[in-house]
Amino acid sequence: MRLPAVTLSEDTILYLDSVSVSFDGFRAIDDLSFFVVKPELRCIIGPNGAGKTTLMDIITGRTAPDAGRVIFGQATDLTRLDEAAIANLGIGRKFQKPTVFEHHSVFENLELALSGQRGVIENLFFRLSSESHVRIEKVLMQIGLHQEVSRRAGELSHGQKQWLEIGMLLMQEPKLLLVDEPVAGMTHQETERTAELLTDLAQRHAVVVVEHDMEFVRSLKAKVTVLHQGRVLAEGAMDKVQNDPKVSEVYLGRA
Repeated sequence: MRLPAVTLSEDTILYLDSVSVSFDGFRAIDDLSFFVVKPELRCIIGPNGAGKTTLMDIITGRTAPDAGRVIFGQATDLTRLDEAAIANLGIGRKFQKPTVFEHHSVFENLELALSGQRGVIENLFFRLSSESHVRIEKVLMQIGLHQEVSRRAGELSHGQKQWLEIGMLLMQEPKLLLVDEPVAGMTHQETERTAELLTDLAQRHAVVVVEHDMEFVRSLKAKVTVLHQGRVLAEGAMDKVQNDPKVSEVYLGRA
């Protein structure tokens, strides 16, 4: 069935329109409509099995929905594209476990992220330009690793590896960042620094964070979307959703 055309506001960067997907008879996402604007910091919370990971998989092309569409920008339907094409549009995803090149330095990791946009032949003759040096220095300052530039990534703390991976995504100049449980396993100090980093990035990007740590979510002071059984159960400021009886019943009340 062809869905009717929609008119989106100029600041809307992502719009899920009546999206559904099932796995072996289980409906993981159920007629979900959801939108994000740019710039914005959005948190997605919900119990296990609520559809949070599936939502991220649909946006990035890892999972094809059974129905609905996912509009990026004003007109691009992501459901018609593969993962590589979606990433090239400016959608970056950071998984819970950091994936950095541990035997390379912090600088080299950022350089490799930059070179990921080139082919093999181009890489053979590539020399880092002064403009690229400036970009790397800027990202190093953003992620707070400018003093660790020569350290091997494998020597970094868990939190620093998370920041480095975010930096690698930033080298691709994304328009939308999807961040999955960024503070799992972090120290209190690293958690605070991560909140500052994501809040800063949301001044220029659309940033969507999936997280279970409610204190961390509260510290972000962002709009919160609560998923339950593949649908939006509640949405708004953390205080609002925390005081919602439905949310307390299915999620927060279990903590």
